[in-house]
Amino acid sequence: MSKVKFELEIPVHASPALLYQYFATPSGLEEWFADKVNSRGKIITFFWDDSEEEATIVTKKADERIKYKWTESEGDESYFEFRVQVDPLTKDVSLIITDYADDDDAVEEAKMLWENQIDELRHLIGA
Repeated sequence: MSKVKFELEIPVHASPALLYQYFATPSGLEEWFADKVNSRGKIITFFWDDSEEEATIVTKKADERIKYKWTESEGDESYFEFRVQVDPLTKDVSLIITDYADDDDAVEEAKMLWENQIDELRHLIGA
């Protein structure tokens, strides 16, 4: 079954360097995304309550983007990515999240989950 790709663009009042630390470091991810995060090179393990998921860092560019691939989805094209975008004119900072859902019905639920997570991040950084 092919997954459905979606993107969310969320304005965030924070510097790209600060924002990037919350996506690319275990300590940053632990503050808003997962209960605990372990990093071994490009392998990242996320822990929530009684579950754990492993992902690989596919690509990253400091202060700009990081792309992860869940180990369990090795057989498909899915990934999730955090991208920091700065408007060249207004200097407004946006966070762009790219992710995949299992089907069209799951996209809205996944978007709501990301929006809740990002609300927590915004609250954390005072943005």
